[in-house]
Amino acid sequence: MNIYVGNLPYSVGAEDLRTLFENYGSVTGAFVISDKATGRSRGFGFVEMDDENEARTGIESTNGALFSGRTLVVNEARPRDEQPRGPRRDFRGGGGGGGDRRSNRYE
Repeated sequence: MNIYVGNLPYSVGAEDLRTLFENYGSVTGAFVISDKATGRSRGFGFVEMDDENEARTGIESTNGALFSGRTLVVNEARPRDEQPRGPRRDFRGGGGGGGDRRSNRYE
């Protein structure tokens, strides 16, 4: 099961997440997401656990818990397709028009 862990302090790394969730069972992976440009943590990460019962216990035990001074938001991660999307922005500008100016003329 893939677990989303949000509201992480920027100082928390993947090993910290692994250690936290190993209290509830076997962890197969732990990742903290970082900003591509700066390399700084984005304040959330994911933990992977194979045993669903252990994962659910980890979620229930850590959601709302204080971790390094922050209240964690923990739940089952949703596949990317199911995540709600905000409004799309189109930066191509508006307008339209164009075309042949002679199209309405008699030739």
